[in-house]
Amino acid sequence: MTDNPEISLLRSDPETGTTTIMRQTEITRNTLETQVSVSLNLDGTGQSRFATGVPFLEHMLEQVARHGLIDLDIAAQGDLHIDAHHTVEDIGISFGQALNRALGDKQGIRRYGQAYVPLDEALSRAVVDLSGRPGLSFNVDFTRATVGAFDLDLVREFFQGLTNHALITLHIDNLRGENAHHQAETVFKAFGRALRMAVETDPRAAGGVPSTKGLL
Repeated sequence: MTDNPEISLLRSDPETGTTTIMRQTEITRNTLETQVSVSLNLDGTGQSRFATGVPFLEHMLEQVARHGLIDLDIAAQGDLHIDAHHTVEDIGISFGQALNRALGDKQGIRRYGQAYVPLDEALSRAVVDLSGRPGLSFNVDFTRATVGAFDLDLVREFFQGLTNHALITLHIDNLRGENAHHQAETVFKAFGRALRMAVETDPRAAGGVPSTKGLL
């Protein structure tokens, strides 16, 4: 994967002769603490592949890809001998950078997305605005501190890095839940569903940017 500024590829339909833009990108981000590469296709089928050394985060990211119908490939090497903080945060940052780049000028998208997702006793809501302005409201009171070896404080760190670098506004609320795994999983599933709605092309928008400013 390379940090290539080209965000789109042209795809031709041999039957209709039409050409569409594939909203996909590949990036790398290297620091003294982590090396992260991300491949993202917003018009995918929910395929995913991960090699990060953080299995619980990979399980959560699989939910985002599957329910967001995006193709997502993330590889990361980080200072896990210290803890997972830098790796999880930098994966969020890199995912956000890829999302911002793949969206391009945001012409013709719906811009807003929202979803409620239950899992047994847990229920979470995610609302996203592809606004060009970073902002995170994260209201999740996990019932315990960890799931296995994963520190649940890092869920917020992941979404903070993502929103800051995707330049999106994101509201996440866990409305109820007793099982911390269920709480986290509903959060990531709801985000995936909300993102899917927001990045979809709107046939009524006629390719316009969904803002009175004419720019996002």
